[in-house]
Parts: sequence; structure tokens; C-alpha cells
Amino acid sequence: MNEVVSSELGDFLRSRRARLSPEAVGLPSGRRRRTPGLRREEVAQLAGIGVDWYIRLEQGRTVSPSATTVDALSRALRLNPVEEAHLRALTRNAERQPFAREVVPESLLRTVEALNVPAYVTGRRWDVLCWNSAAAEIFAFDRVPEEDRNTLILVLTNPKTRRLFGTGWAEEAKRMVAQFRATHDLRAWDPAFADLVKRLRAGCPEFAAWWEAHDLRETVAGQKQLTHPRKGALRLQYTSFQANDDPGLRLVIYTQA
Repeated sequence: MNEVVSSELGDFLRSRRARLSPEAVGLPSGRRRRTPGLRREEVAQLAGIGVDWYIRLEQGRTVSPSATTVDALSRALRLNPVEEAHLRALTRNAERQPFAREVVPESLLRTVEALNVPAYVTGRRWDVLCWNSAAAEIFAFDRVPEEDRNTLILVLTNPKTRRLFGTGWAEEAKRMVAQFRATHDLRAWDPAFADLVKRLRAGCPEFAAWWEAHDLRETVAGQKQLTHPRKGALRLQYTSFQANDDPGLRLVIYTQA
């Protein structure tokens, strides 16, 4: 496991440890604690692993825990299924391929253009790679430069997009950050992903607190309430699909809710 991903693993373990109280896991609170959450030795005790081994994990040292250890940590930290899957992914030795902006296959491009409802395709870094005219009417992808054509950049840092979401902006932005966190942590070593996080920190005052919380959410269908300057109030249902040609590509389709 490379050092950068090991660092993300350590951050994730610390964030999950900090949210648990001793009482929640059946341990006595004991003496007053300087920081919230469980101590490292308590997590190690609950997981049945050595304290030194657990400290190495949190410190981001290059270690490779077994599947049994990962299971034990998941139980000790009371991880939900999304968090448990993320922990497994962080401890897996993944192949490192530098990020390159994807190219949408011609067949998928034609499909997007043929749809009469808003649709677009995003890549691994959540860049918007192609869209149809119905999507352009709502999200104005064609009116921003390519380097800003990223769903996170648009929603978190673009004032026009922020106004589009109105009072629901904060919840939508926070949801997106929690979904992107799982993708980022597996590619934290990649300069393209690091640069994106740097831009989000600089362009969105709320981003830092959401990012440090290390919340995770899975990608599911849902609804968006928008206030468009010309179309007025919109309530849209959205869902997404992975492309067979390239699993890193995701087709997003909107319909009237």
C-alpha cells in the first residue's frame, strides 16, 4: 500500500475512532479525556490486535492488514456497510495509473445526444465530459471553460450554480463531498485529484469542515430542487449508470419528479 493511501487510511481510522464514546462500545469512560472518542489502545483491544500495529495504521506507515484484521476493525469502529467497503478499498493494493481525462466512446456520445431529457457523462474525477442540449439549458456546461467543467467545481465554487440550488445548496454540496471522498481517498497520490481538492478548499469556505469530517455516502438516485433563472422552480429525479466500455464513466439522467 503506497504512503499517500496509507495516510488517507490513518485519517479515516482517526475520524471513525473520534466519533465513538466508550459507553457506546461497552467500555468504562475512566479518567477525563482530552479529546473526544476512543483511545487507540481501546480500539486495538476491541479489535483484538496489537496496540503498536494499530498505531502504525493510524500513523500512515506502509502496512498491509489482513482481511481478518479489517473485519475486526470494522466491528470495533462500528462501521456501516459503506464505511466498511471504503476501509477494505483503502487496505487493498491497487494498481496506480496516473489520471488522464477520459474520452467518451462515440456510441455513448450518440446516446446522450439522442435523449430528450437532461443527460451528461462524468469521469473518475467528476469532470463533465459530454452533455446534451437539455442539460446545457439547465446547467450551462457550455458556458464555462473546460478546466471548470467539473460537477464539484461547479456546485461548490460557481456562484450561478449555487443560486440554482437555492436554500438546498448546502445539503447538496455536502452530499457530493461525502460521495467524492470515497473516490478521492483511493487516488490521493494522484496530482490531478490533489489539485481538485486544493481548488475546492480555495473556492468554497465550507469545504474544509466537510472534508475533515471524512463522511462517506454511496451513490444513489435522488431528487434535486432547482430555481432556474428562466425555467423557474424545477424538481428533478436523477439516476446514474456505469458505462460498459469504461467503468470510470458515469451517465447521469434527469427526469421530471
